[in-house]
Amino acid sequence: MHKLKLIAADADDLAVISAAVQDAIVNIGGIHFDKTARALTLRMSRYAHETQDKSMRVEAGLRIDGVLTVQSRGINRDNPDAFAIILNIEFERTDAISGHLNLLFAGGGVLRVTIEAIDVILADTDNTRVTQARPSHDI
Repeated sequence: MHKLKLIAADADDLAVISAAVQDAIVNIGGIHFDKTARALTLRMSRYAHETQDKSMRVEAGLRIDGVLTVQSRGINRDNPDAFAIILNIEFERTDAISGHLNLLFAGGGVLRVTIEAIDVILADTDNTRVTQARPSHDI
């Protein structure tokens, strides 16, 4: 399996990253907002939708730069050992380049990230594993 390293600078790029992180398991304690660096990072176990022959998960990191604020709704930050599953990342434009990234989680949780511009990186690590659990979605 090839490691992904994707960079998003516009909404089309972000759609590719959103598809890559769909069904990723995020440890709540693995979400970190560095106000000084204006960066939000998330550690995750990403379901590798791009592999057709095996069900695989790969450890990955998502970094969002140019972050002004982060708000959460429906995510219990009190338990750092809890998990949440990413369903989608949406961009909501507020002017020419800035706006909000809404990270949508199963169960209705949302991280709303106010950004100066789309500046997102997704990078896989070398840690991959076969999984028997395959995500399924009702249509």
